[in-house]
Amino acid sequence: MAGGAADCFFWERQITKECRLYELMYNEKLTVRAASKLLWRFVTSYEGLSMGTMVAGSDVGTGETDLYFVDDAGMRIQGDLFSVGSGSPYAYGVLDTGYRYDLSLDEAVDLGIKAIINATYKDSGSGGVVRVYHVHKAGWKKIHDALDVSKICHELYDHKECRGLTCIDRDSIACAFCLC
Repeated sequence: MAGGAADCFFWERQITKECRLYELMYNEKLTVRAASKLLWRFVTSYEGLSMGTMVAGSDVGTGETDLYFVDDAGMRIQGDLFSVGSGSPYAYGVLDTGYRYDLSLDEAVDLGIKAIINATYKDSGSGGVVRVYHVHKAGWKKIHDALDVSKICHELYDHKECRGLTCIDRDSIACAFCLC
């Protein structure tokens, strides 16, 4: 999620509550598509919100994975790749450069981390930690929880090859800083 912390926190809890209530009432989980539409209805009915988010998951019945972008301006888009927040242009620069449809899980995780680190370093409104989850047909798995972006950036600065020179290991996370 990106935007005002209070708005993000509130609507994340609200949609979680609604999904749980649906499951209790109908004895089945709400689909990712329906959850994104519900969130979209909530946030577009209020003025003055500041938030954008990705809604991701896999549907129990079909096993299909879905990813939606939802924001307070009324956008709700289904897709394969999104970046949310003020650092998005920087993240998209990394994603556009390194994304391929056939990325392995490890390559996708490294690319996502590089994109977030780059956005955080170049945008003062972004930052904190990196959390990486893998959404797949059977559900989801936490890959990384709370990687400290500040610590990673300091390690990158100390990476001698990342001071304008050519990096030896182009695929390491340490080379995310210079994106060589």
